[in-house]
Amino acid sequence: MKKTIIVIGSRGSELALWQSRFVKKELEKINKLISVEIRIIKTKGDKILDVALSRIGDKSLFTKELEVELLNKSIDIAVHSLKDLQTKIPAGLLLGAVSKRHAVEDVLITRKKGTTISNIRENAVIATGSLRRRSQLLHIRPDIKVEEIRGNVPSRIEKFFRSRWDGMILARAGVERLKLNKFISSVIEKEEILPAVSQGALGIEVHEDNKLVMEILNSIHDNDTYYAISAERELLRTLEGGCQVPIGAYAEVKPNGLYLDAYVGAIDGSLAFRSKLRGSKFNPEKLGDKLAKNLIKAGAKEILDDIYHNMRNK
Repeated sequence: MKKTIIVIGSRGSELALWQSRFVKKELEKINKLISVEIRIIKTKGDKILDVALSRIGDKSLFTKELEVELLNKSIDIAVHSLKDLQTKIPAGLLLGAVSKRHAVEDVLITRKKGTTISNIRENAVIATGSLRRRSQLLHIRPDIKVEEIRGNVPSRIEKFFRSRWDGMILARAGVERLKLNKFISSVIEKEEILPAVSQGALGIEVHEDNKLVMEILNSIHDNDTYYAISAERELLRTLEGGCQVPIGAYAEVKPNGLYLDAYVGAIDGSLAFRSKLRGSKFNPEKLGDKLAKNLIKAGAKEILDDIYHNMRNK
C-alpha cells in the first residue's frame, strides 16, 4: 500500500531540526503507512541576529514564514517551540497537536558546576536574550549585570566561553535536547524564575482543511500538556504579551485541578507581581484569563502600560 507523505516545515537551527526530526520519528513509529519529509524554511528571527528580540517587535518572529507556507499548502505541518507561537493563530490555521512537555525550567551555564543564581558572585555579569529572565533575575539579584545575547543554543554557549561573562541562562529543554547537559551548572527552580509561556512543549500547526493530517496528529497529542499550555497562553493573550514583555507562567495538572503560577515584572526587576490560582483542566482558558485579570487588578497594569507605551514610541 502506498504511504501518505507528510511534509514538515522547520526552521534550520539545530534545535528546530531536532524538534522536527523528533515529530517525524514519533509519527512514523506510530503510523506505519506515512512517510515524513522535512523542508527547511528561514524565518525573520533567523535572519536578524544582531538586534535584541524586544527591539524587533514582531510576535510572529519565528513563525510567520512557516505559516505562509502552511496557508499556501506547500507544507502539511509546521513544528514550533510552542513558546515562539503567537497566541492568536492566523485564520485558516490550527494548533493541531501539542507534544508531551519536556522539563520546563531554565538553566544556568557557568564555568563551575554547582554555581547557582543565589551563590554566583556579587555584581556578576549574566547573559540572556529574554526580558522575562532579565526581570526575574534582577528582581531576586538586583546587583547582577545583564548582557544581551542572541543566536541558537550551541552558538550562545560557544560565545559564552569566549566571553568574560560569569554566566548565561538558557531553557533546559533546548540544552538537554541537543545533549549539551555537561554545560549546565545548575537548574533554576521555578520558584526563582518562572519559565516562558509553553516552554518545553512543541506545537504542531496545521491547515484547518487538512483533516487527514489532523487525524494523524492525534496520535502524538498530549492532553495534560495541552490543558496546561492553554491556561498559560490565555493568560498571555489577556495580558497582550509577547517576547517584548516580562511575563512568566507555568501551569500543571494535578489530581485536584489545574494550577497556574504567573509573573509580571518591570524590565529592571524593580517592581513585580506574582500570583497563583487553581481551576479546572477542562476550562483552562477561564483559569488563564482570571489569573491575568487578578494580576492586572493587583497593579501589574502599571508595568504593562509603561512597557506598551515605550514599545509604541520606540
